[in-house]
Amino acid sequence: MSAEVSNSSDTVVMEVMGTKKAPDEIEPTAEELNTLERISDRIPPAAWMIVVCEFCERFAFYGMSGPFQNYIQFPVPGPNDKQPGALGRGQRVATSLTTFFQFFCYLTPIAGAIVADQFWGKYKTIFVACIVYIIGLMILVSTSIPPSIQSGLALPGLIVAMIVIGVGTGGVKSNVSPLMADQYTRKTPIVKEINGKKKIIDPKITMQSLFNWFYWGINLGALSAILTTTIEKHHSFWLAYLIPLIVFIGTILILFMGRHKYIRGSPTGSLLIRAFHVIRAALRVRWKLGRQERIKHFLDYAKEEADTKTDQFIDDLKQAIHVCRVFAFYPFYTVCYNQLMGNLVSQAAQMNVGSLPNDILQNIDPLVLIIFIPLFDKVIYPLLRRCHINFKSIIRITCGFLLASASMAWTAFVQHLIYSTGPNYSFTQTPCPTCQKYNNISVVWQIPSYFLIAISEIFAQITGLEYAYTHAPTSMKSIVLSMFLLTTAIGSALNFALVPVTVNPKLVWMYASLSIVSFLVGIVFYIVFRNEDPQIEPTTAE
Repeated sequence: MSAEVSNSSDTVVMEVMGTKKAPDEIEPTAEELNTLERISDRIPPAAWMIVVCEFCERFAFYGMSGPFQNYIQFPVPGPNDKQPGALGRGQRVATSLTTFFQFFCYLTPIAGAIVADQFWGKYKTIFVACIVYIIGLMILVSTSIPPSIQSGLALPGLIVAMIVIGVGTGGVKSNVSPLMADQYTRKTPIVKEINGKKKIIDPKITMQSLFNWFYWGINLGALSAILTTTIEKHHSFWLAYLIPLIVFIGTILILFMGRHKYIRGSPTGSLLIRAFHVIRAALRVRWKLGRQERIKHFLDYAKEEADTKTDQFIDDLKQAIHVCRVFAFYPFYTVCYNQLMGNLVSQAAQMNVGSLPNDILQNIDPLVLIIFIPLFDKVIYPLLRRCHINFKSIIRITCGFLLASASMAWTAFVQHLIYSTGPNYSFTQTPCPTCQKYNNISVVWQIPSYFLIAISEIFAQITGLEYAYTHAPTSMKSIVLSMFLLTTAIGSALNFALVPVTVNPKLVWMYASLSIVSFLVGIVFYIVFRNEDPQIEPTTAE
């Protein structure tokens, strides 16, 4: 991790701590770098505290959003109806609102990054955002009680809660993983003897491990949807929303208790505003001088009238833009991933789920991740390193796209089986109130869809988070990460284009189209960026 005194006070602390080595710490020789096994360092306790904070926040997020599809789509059930619901607005409206919520929650991190950079710093921005977040959860709980549903307050209350929670989410998401990663301060590898064998403690591998465990905490929290969807089915929606509210208090408590333990610093000024000034200067100089052969990059024109400090910012901006090119393909991945919390829940309602809630199957995704993230971190990735197989980040991301494609292909196949099975062939007509509302096909057929998309997250999402932090300039890590999160918002916006075909009997073709697009995008991504990794060294290894 490169660090400059001018960035922020947390960077200053990192600079001091990162450069001071203990007497027994030895840097590896060139031969040792090529021959010794590389392993992860110990993760600092402050970083683990932030992982726990993220667990509580994600518990609340997935716990309250898990029941959304049923809450919006289906009406309050009658005496003989086992399908939980509240608003009765149908699949299109349910998918539109849940898509809007995903879009808004991943759009606001840009504002969160600006506030952190310009005004409050990462820690204070997260803390204030959590206060906003908990107000949104209170609105959701209070408007989901039976009197609110009967009086018509549930829908406007839900929309207001989505907006308020989305604002809170933006302040948290853009800053929590950079704050966690900032707690690890080592910049250079060292040699250490472990059990009689020399090994290299590698900061890059440590950072990869750190983000693996961060994402593991996210998905452990996501299992809350198992609890809330079960409560939704057997008790009520308001209680399903109350539990996330209670657990979210843990986020604020841990942040407060660790306030003196975190490496944190003061705001450094809005990078977006500075970037705007640089781009404007580059345009002005380019117009004045015309094309200059000696100037290789457009932004370098701004250096013609800049000082040394601004020159460094321009170089950082060039690197940040170069890194963000990789994220341009992610919206297509997000479109596939977003089917889990919307259309696949509705698909399960068309299948025989037995005594289970139809929206409980989405929890297969975090369950798979909880099992396989440690497996990849402790077994598969170390085995590949011992075999001298360089499983680069670009290859991992490509595998993520291809697995997402496979998940959508399987989902299309399952939808075909649903349409081909009675009694509601193709669901061209809504089943009558006394008729069987699902077809005679087991919901078990959905499991491969969730399994494949979960493994794709290990390759695409975790690697994307790691890539955003490790390849971004030190002064721009929050804003680059917010750009990565913005791709999820763009993907959610693209989902709105699918709303007209999110109806029976067009769903087979919708899923098949997503599969084809994800496959083609994955191939193009690899062709474009296959040589990217050697060109940019992660800043954590400098």
